[in-house]
Amino acid sequence: MAEVQQGGGEAKKGKPKRMNLRVDFTPMVDMNMLLITFFMFCTTLSKPQIMTIAMPTDEKLTEEDEVKVKESKAITLILGEDDKVYYYEGMPNYEDYTTLKETTYAADGLRALLLERNKEIVDEMKDLRRQLADKEIKEEEFRERSKEVRSNKEKAQVVVIKPTGDASYRNLVDALDEMAICSIDTYAIVDIADGDNFLLENYKTKGAHGAGATASN
Repeated sequence: MAEVQQGGGEAKKGKPKRMNLRVDFTPMVDMNMLLITFFMFCTTLSKPQIMTIAMPTDEKLTEEDEVKVKESKAITLILGEDDKVYYYEGMPNYEDYTTLKETTYAADGLRALLLERNKEIVDEMKDLRRQLADKEIKEEEFRERSKEVRSNKEKAQVVVIKPTGDASYRNLVDALDEMAICSIDTYAIVDIADGDNFLLENYKTKGAHGAGATASN
């Protein structure tokens, strides 16, 4: 609080009376301490946000298992230019340009595709989340069972993500987000192969690129 005190003695005639001004900073100190305590408390409560990354497994598959996975469970995404995303299921037919299909990053595009292919896992994960919300299971049990469900080789999808040189970093981030949303635990980011470039060019030319390549051979 500010406090005004009059100076000692009487002022001379014709001169203003001198006043002594004293400012009390005690309330300001109290306020600063409260703010410091508040920010320290909030900083302690806030935790850094992290993303769980599924690392590749060291487990080896037999040739028969690999073929089975490629044919029935694998889907390959090719991230193209102008926010375009292409895909093919299993092993592609290089003689048929329609083996490559195009979709978008919208909810009714790539997400709908992955949710449909991974439907069994998605349904089981929804049930686990319901049990956790209803407190039928604890957090630790939820994490353990979620890991088992998502890594089920008989049901889970395997997604291979292949960005082209024209794809943006945002495209890759969007594709990875869909892996988490669609409960896909097994996925990999690899370089695009010559065969994939052939499929892409053949799709864009509606088979003309493949016909030219066949004729040249």
